[in-house]
Amino acid sequence: MRQLLGHHLPIFVRALSITIALLVNVDRSTGLTFCPRAHADDHISLSEVAPGVYVHSGRTELMTADNDGDIANVGIIVGRDLVAVIDTGGSVREGARLLAAIRALTAKPIRYVINTHAHPDHLFGNAAFAPTGATFVGHANLPQALALRGPLYRDAFRRTMGSRLIDEVELIAPKLTVHGEIRLDLGERVLRLTSWRTAHSDSDLTVLDEITGTLFAGDLVFLRHVPVLDGSLRGWLAALDELAKIPARRVVPGHGPVADWPGALADERRYLQRLAQDTRSLIRQGVPLATAVQSAGQSEGLQWQLFEEYNARNATAAYSELEWE
Repeated sequence: MRQLLGHHLPIFVRALSITIALLVNVDRSTGLTFCPRAHADDHISLSEVAPGVYVHSGRTELMTADNDGDIANVGIIVGRDLVAVIDTGGSVREGARLLAAIRALTAKPIRYVINTHAHPDHLFGNAAFAPTGATFVGHANLPQALALRGPLYRDAFRRTMGSRLIDEVELIAPKLTVHGEIRLDLGERVLRLTSWRTAHSDSDLTVLDEITGTLFAGDLVFLRHVPVLDGSLRGWLAALDELAKIPARRVVPGHGPVADWPGALADERRYLQRLAQDTRSLIRQGVPLATAVQSAGQSEGLQWQLFEEYNARNATAAYSELEWE
């Protein structure tokens, strides 16, 4: 395998630009609209998917000013004594609406805010929870990921979503980091947090509510929304078998509907395998990157939402990784 140090920096830069492009809406044909930070009477929809476990489902869209970055699934887990929040959404406005919904639901203290990885649609809402005194929790790699990429994410989304939404975003690094596995007790409800090697991203973290068998998988699992690659295709494929062993009953994916487990992995596995097979074949044929990314994975086009927005970028990341095998 050819792994030359001189190639690492350009690949990292390319991957970073892909990550930003994955989430930014580049259509500037309409004007931006801005919304102030949420008030307590703002509404955010919650579904109780298991006793004491609530989910707000994000839209299957790109992050825009019009949707306040509300495109990822976020969750609330209520124990006997304490509350944990799983991701906070794509803007402080969304995070404040989520906080208001929690306050309407329970007066119990919010002890933990758990970020499943470093992408803006999952943690740009963190600042809304800073005044609660909650402990922020994330993968051991999350502080570095935020330091390296966070300012670039803010700059990119300021241009597309507007300063009034993005200037209030704070890049809050976790105080409690996970390397391997830890358990958090909310009172007669234990959460098992597991960090993963680079897969969807380099800071993926899953949360299992052991009492109900509800798995919050972050973006290690996509349903309906085409998977988004910002880490390692090989790593993600390798992680699927380990993910499937988690003793869950249902999964809350990063994007898409709550589903039975582990059957929810089938479509994602098929897509990632097809992307890898096509990319390897094109590399062996000597097809250059610019041409290869237009065809790799195309047979999956009818199976996924937002396929045209993401697949070529996934193929670019896959080519950049697999060409050095």
